[in-house]
Amino acid sequence: MTEKDAGAPGLARLAGLIADETRAACLLALLDGRAWTAGELARHAGVAASTLSEHLGKLVAGGLLAEERQGRHRYVRLADDRVAQLVEDLAAQVAPDAAARRPRTLRASSAGSAMARGRTCYDHLAGRLGIAVTDALTGRGLLRQDTGLALTDAGLGWFDAAGIPLRPTGRRPLARACLDWTERRPHLAGVAGAALCRHALDAGWCVRIGSERAVKVTSAGERALSRLLGIGAAALR
Repeated sequence: MTEKDAGAPGLARLAGLIADETRAACLLALLDGRAWTAGELARHAGVAASTLSEHLGKLVAGGLLAEERQGRHRYVRLADDRVAQLVEDLAAQVAPDAAARRPRTLRASSAGSAMARGRTCYDHLAGRLGIAVTDALTGRGLLRQDTGLALTDAGLGWFDAAGIPLRPTGRRPLARACLDWTERRPHLAGVAGAALCRHALDAGWCVRIGSERAVKVTSAGERALSRLLGIGAAALR
């Protein structure tokens, strides 16, 4: 094998880990940024607990998931934000056919609408909510989108004035573009995206709804986002 091909085996192993519908369902579920039990994931994926345990073992061994044990419970989460970025980027490339997009029940339709309206993507905001925030930051000169996403000096000042501390860690960029799989446009990720999402949940601007990643903007959130970014309530509903 030539030097140019040296990374091929590792890439093939990684692709093989993701190229299974049950494992893919687990990775997508864990994009909510929380730790799930093996039992919760088994019910979500619609497989037996023993089957799910085998899949989780492969994902942990492959470095895509990290696990913790508390008593009898086994919790798993995405290994880090780089894995979350990989999963979200791959999901954004999928163009399901019309039959797959069409919800089969009213409950599925409502859940799909909620996810499209607003959700968490690992640790930052996505869906129409994430795009509205990203566009508002850009429109006010707080964020640049010419070459990827980057906070301006005014943007750094905005986060400070809003009481949203930015704490860079490791090699994670301060701002990063993440392609939104429902809107097919980039939303804000990175340290800034995570800090904004965390603050929105802690301050009660958003609340989680249902058992998946969907979030809903509260009346307090509508007032805050209108005051801080000029986002109208209609764009958040």
